[in-house]
Order: sequence, then C-alpha cells, then structure tokens
Amino acid sequence: MKWQVSIRAQARTDLRAAYDWYEGQCSGLGDEFMAAIAEVLLRVEQNPEAFPFYHRDFHRALTRRFPYKVFFQIRNDAVVVFRVLHGAQEHKRRLRE
Repeated sequence: MKWQVSIRAQARTDLRAAYDWYEGQCSGLGDEFMAAIAEVLLRVEQNPEAFPFYHRDFHRALTRRFPYKVFFQIRNDAVVVFRVLHGAQEHKRRLRE
C-alpha cells in the first residue's frame, strides 16, 4: 500500500531554509539535500509504520547523508509531515509550533 504524503507549510519553510543554507555553502549541495529528503519521503510513503515513534504520536525518519530528521504523523491512510529539523535543534518544543 502506498500512503498519501502531505507536507505542511512549516515543514516546507524548514526545507527552504535548509536548502538555502546548503546551497550557500556549495553550489549544488542544496539539490543534494533535497534529493536526500525525497529519498526519505519515498521510504515513508512506502511504509510509515516502520519508523519509530519519537514524541507522542510523531514518528521520526532520518536522512542518510545530512543530519536532518523528518517528523510526521500517520492519519488514517495519509502521512502528514510537520517538520524537517536539523539533528542539533530542539525537537519536542518545535513539534508543537
């Protein structure tokens, strides 16, 4: 079963900020970051229940190359991505924002 994945506005803002930062470090690195995120979202879409609970009803998926975590909830037959945060950021507080 494929799950419908939607990305909330705050997660899109997180992604844009990370993309801009990586692209500022080295041209093309932002695109590599987005490819890593796309790979994570594909894994989530295929089997979101395989990812551990992080806090309350939020699951967490890790990127392989970049130190980022994707936080999402499973709602019926859909996956809702709430945040995409750097590994060093405070997550539990930010999930409530």
